[in-house]
Amino acid sequence: MKNKFEIEFSALSQNEAFARMCIVSFLLPRDPTVGEINDIKTAVSEAVTNCIIHGYCGRSDGTVKMCASLDENDLYIEISDSGCGIEDIEAARKPLFTTKPECERSGMGFTVMEAFMDTLAVRSEKNIGTKVIMTKKLRG
Repeated sequence: MKNKFEIEFSALSQNEAFARMCIVSFLLPRDPTVGEINDIKTAVSEAVTNCIIHGYCGRSDGTVKMCASLDENDLYIEISDSGCGIEDIEAARKPLFTTKPECERSGMGFTVMEAFMDTLAVRSEKNIGTKVIMTKKLRG
């Protein structure tokens, strides 16, 4: 049986913790391991933070959408914004790349997401927004 949810929240930094707690609450009935919870929370945190900081450049008038579904042991997560988009996805996915060095950003967001999830896809259009799609197979 497939279970799913979709939420939308303001692009405010305090909502990054809210997104992490939503995904954990969604997963708890599946009895995930502590490692799985930590991996998924970290990936969600990075994706939401990217939307807030890079997608909306700190503007608070944007929204972030998070959709997730769970089918057997397969977790699917989409996190998206309607912000400025990513000009060069290939460059943005490289470790240490950042467009916000003045904000002391490490440039490791996509690298971290990729390390903790099984798959990572990034779709973006200039002035339309960005969608991050991640999957993870939970222990069975």
